[in-house]
Parts: sequence; C-alpha cells; structure tokens
Amino acid sequence: MAAKHVLDPSDRIAEVLFGLIMVLTFTGSLSMTEAGREDVHAMLIGALGCNLAWGVIDGVFYLMGCVAERGRDRATYRAVQQAATPLEARRLIADALPPVLASAIAPDEFDRLRQRLLEMGPPQVARLTRSDWRGAAGVFLLVFLSTLPVAVPFIVMEDPMSALRASNAVAILMLFAAGVAYGSVVERTRWLLGIGMVFLGAVLVALTIVLGG
Repeated sequence: MAAKHVLDPSDRIAEVLFGLIMVLTFTGSLSMTEAGREDVHAMLIGALGCNLAWGVIDGVFYLMGCVAERGRDRATYRAVQQAATPLEARRLIADALPPVLASAIAPDEFDRLRQRLLEMGPPQVARLTRSDWRGAAGVFLLVFLSTLPVAVPFIVMEDPMSALRASNAVAILMLFAAGVAYGSVVERTRWLLGIGMVFLGAVLVALTIVLGG
C-alpha cells in the first residue's frame, strides 16, 4: 500500500481537526481573568507537548494500519487463489473492491481479474516502506503544526485576553476552512459544512473540557 499521497484529503482534514481540538482544550480552559504570563507559558508548553505526543502516537498508528492493510491484501489474494469455485472467487474480489466499482463489473470480468491476479503473484510481504514512513511523518506534522497558528497569538501578544480573542479567531477560520475542504471531498455545499465544522469543533472542545480531557 502506498502512503495515500501522504494521506488522502479526508484523512488530512481529520488530522488537522484532531490537532485543533487538542490545542483548543488548553486555550479554552485558561482563565483569562486570573491568568498571568506564567499561566500562559504553562498552557503553551502543555498544548505543544500534548500535540507533539499525539502526533507521534498517530504516526505509529498510521504505520500499524499500513502493515495491517498489506496483510489483508495477502490474505485476500490467498483466499482468491484457493477459492473452490469461480462464484466464490468473484465474491471475494467484489468484497475487496469499493461497492460502486464491484457493481459495475460483469461476472466474466471478475474471472479475468482473478486470472490476472494469479499471474501477478501475491502482494509484497507486510513490511514498512519509505512511502509508509513519509505518510507517518505527514501525520505527525499535520497534528503538531495545526497547534502553531492557534498558539502564536499567545507568543507574540502581551495581553492574555487579546491573545485569546486572536487565537479563537484563528481557530474559527481554520475550522471553517477544514469544513470547506471537507465539503469539496464529499461534494456537498462547502460554506454550510464550513459553518457546521465550526459548531462541531466548539461542541467537541466543550465536551472534552467538561469531561476533563
């Protein structure tokens, strides 16, 4: 399995949203009426450290997923190879394809596809490739770097309240942009999904804070 061009669009959007929600749980729980520079500094260290750790964890999960998917490919190949009847082989191949593609393939085309698979030989053994490592690095960077735009106002502005307003404005813009991008992926009204993503992000952040996340 390739690294999906370092994650497909929906995965990239999900990773950015994850990083945003994580950092917003820190900025949202900061009491601006009592916060001093030391409190802001501690919040920044916590937010950056948290996203750094989760970027590494998500990268590891991505690598595990690459190995698991490659293992499933080999298992499917062996099942097709050992199928007792052409009908069983067709079913196995159809199950491995997206439904919209499987529904468009005629029975004789399944048979030809099976023959070509057997001629090609089994997929490569489930081991990590350079492409997988690039994908994992992309996951890490998406989670970690999504922290920075929201954190920058607290770094460059002296007044915590002004920094919070600026940080929230940046977060809203990023959530809206993520919703618009997701709208393009799912072919729905982009600006509506942009607004919906802002509300969804606010609800998830509030829920995380309430639950002590």
